[in-house]
Amino acid sequence: MKNTYITTAIPYVNGKPHLGHAMDYLLADVLRRYMMQQGKNVRLQAGTDEHGSKIFKKAAEQGIPIQDFVDENSRKFQNFIHSLGVEYTDFVRTTDADHERRCQEIWRRLDQHIYKDKYEGWYCEGCEAFVTDKEYADNSGNCPDHKKPYIKLSEENYYLRISDFKDEIRKRIESDELKITPAFRKKEFLNLLEDMPDVSISRPKEQVQWGVPVPGDDSQVMYVWIDALANYITVLGYPDEDISDSWPAYVQIVGKDILRFHAGIWPAMLLGLGLPLPQNLLAHGFITVDGEKMSKSIGNVIDPADIIAKHGVEPFRYYFLRHVSTTDDGDFTWEKYESAYNELANDLGNLVQRLATLASKNDIAGVSGKLVDNADFDNRMSKFEFNFAFEILWKQIQDLNKRIDAEKPWALAKTDPEKAASILTEIIQDLASVNGRLAIFLPETSEKIAEIFSAELIARPAEPLFPKG
Repeated sequence: MKNTYITTAIPYVNGKPHLGHAMDYLLADVLRRYMMQQGKNVRLQAGTDEHGSKIFKKAAEQGIPIQDFVDENSRKFQNFIHSLGVEYTDFVRTTDADHERRCQEIWRRLDQHIYKDKYEGWYCEGCEAFVTDKEYADNSGNCPDHKKPYIKLSEENYYLRISDFKDEIRKRIESDELKITPAFRKKEFLNLLEDMPDVSISRPKEQVQWGVPVPGDDSQVMYVWIDALANYITVLGYPDEDISDSWPAYVQIVGKDILRFHAGIWPAMLLGLGLPLPQNLLAHGFITVDGEKMSKSIGNVIDPADIIAKHGVEPFRYYFLRHVSTTDDGDFTWEKYESAYNELANDLGNLVQRLATLASKNDIAGVSGKLVDNADFDNRMSKFEFNFAFEILWKQIQDLNKRIDAEKPWALAKTDPEKAASILTEIIQDLASVNGRLAIFLPETSEKIAEIFSAELIARPAEPLFPKG
């Protein structure tokens, strides 16, 4: 069976995991669980980007041997992914010997599209990227993401000739052979593609000491693109192995700030290698805090670990999967988070508690849930509109609460216990059906609900799913 391959962007390991990383992993996990429910064999990739001057400088500042530094920070990201309830099948580190060797072979295979030239231009150390004169002017000489001035660099580097592939990339994107979601990001990128220059793919070793050596030139190391972007196929074994059972990827999930690299440089690399392009690129937005971009300088950075510590991982998943758009920017405040937690407790927690209590009092036998076809839900999932798909489930949960209120089975049990039992059984069966899909978003909660309502005789749980106070 061919694999359904889902990828996440690999983060730099010069800092702690943040909410943007969490969105990558949560969205990938939701899709993984959904595709598995469709009977697909899914591979989910994650990893860490461990080369470059920023990482080298950070390790030196802290007086830590560079390999120890990247080992420790890679572990932090792996632990973080697990803390979100996310399960991956493949994890790649760009310092892995196999990855480095495979990148060098990829370089050799792209040789006819690579040339060496002297370049003088504007460079952002934070992005580890050169920008055009137009971008420099548009941003008034300062990187909008890192709030630092661009620096002028003059270097002799190797370049990947993006111009060899622009027409084909445009054709594939315009035809949706490489589909970009959301659609407005597709339009943004196609406008950028026109002026996209050939891209520097190496740096002098005297400037960047920590990187993969360029084949045949010991004075240069690979720059981030071939090293980092290639991870999606090196982790599958390319070019040592046939990867056609997993590649092309079904979807590659990225933040909106790195879409241009995944829609421009990455397809150029793949076309140069004679490999198919991924089917989909899904770009999610940023998470702001109280309407402002997170920044250490203004002190509004929220550590996802602190949010998880407050109520656990399931409320965290609930907030960022239902109350944050899959594709647009989202906002976080502690007030909004507490409101969402109360909503979770009232709508779902209370439903489970009182339904189980009524079932226990009326000796209702448990049921096993089964997935029921839901065309609206499947349509939303196929469009990667995960928050809207979650909303469909939540409406069903709210409707079950309304039905209990309207039918009043506790009162009916006094006059017509048989009818009360029938109503309760129907509601439990409906909850079990919703719960099957809920497992995509809230896996731990769904498992607990399944355990409660599949028992031979349903019993009232000792504690509510989402306690208050």
